[in-house]
Amino acid sequence: MKGRHTQRQASVGVIGGSGLYSMEGLQSVREFRVRTPFGPPSDSVVVGTIDGTRVAFLSRHGRGHRLNPTEINYRANIYALKSLGVSRVISVSAVGSMKEAIKPGDVVIPDQFIDLTKRRPSTFFEGGIVAHVAFGEPVCGGLARTLVSTATGLGATIHDGGVYLCMEGPQFSTKGESRLYRQWGVDVIGMTNMPEAKLAREAELCYATMALVTDYDCWHETEEDVTVEAILGTLHRNVDLAKRVLRVLIPSMDGADGCSCQHALDHAIITAQKGPSTAVKKKLELLTRRVWAG
Repeated sequence: MKGRHTQRQASVGVIGGSGLYSMEGLQSVREFRVRTPFGPPSDSVVVGTIDGTRVAFLSRHGRGHRLNPTEINYRANIYALKSLGVSRVISVSAVGSMKEAIKPGDVVIPDQFIDLTKRRPSTFFEGGIVAHVAFGEPVCGGLARTLVSTATGLGATIHDGGVYLCMEGPQFSTKGESRLYRQWGVDVIGMTNMPEAKLAREAELCYATMALVTDYDCWHETEEDVTVEAILGTLHRNVDLAKRVLRVLIPSMDGADGCSCQHALDHAIITAQKGPSTAVKKKLELLTRRVWAG
């Protein structure tokens, strides 16, 4: 069923990356084609219930994997989830390992990011309105801890914390780049968590990533250079694990009320409320209504 939302539809959002194009166990499913001021999201949003918890699922690359990392409309994706009432977002992403101890098949729950993207709009606040949100701790600590404990309980090899470097892509790294990133102390490398995490913070959403390790990038001299075939083989095994984690995790998630992520715009909007044009205010009303109420 396709429909337009008129009220809160879900509290938890899942953004599925490579290999994760659907959610298992959803009941009472509806499909929403969400219109946003930033254009269309990657796909329609599938909303359903898992053991009483309403969850919204969005395929980051679109069903059929139609969008490369640069083509993804990150602003529309985050805005669409926010408009459906989502307050917590779990991102599932395929990554390469930059450390020997992090093996293909492992799962990393990053707590830091390095943004090396070059061609992606990374803020909602533009065109006459400026906001500077704090981003020193870019991941919701509470949500990340819940991910770690759930995945560990299901027998996954988990790395709690780590630095995720986000490159532009869609090409993989050169060996020179890969060796440089290792000198920086990076743990994993991917192409999709930026500016996704930044926009989630601006939208006052709790955000955490389940990074599925598929390969050793191209730095590992005793491993074959990364290929799509090798990645997909490991990814399919990890996606099965991710589905099991989500199936257990989502019904047990506590409310996000009181989390600092939900108050990221407190004192962040520098522009006076009367400053932006009516059109800009209308465009961003979903994001600003809490701080500019009344």
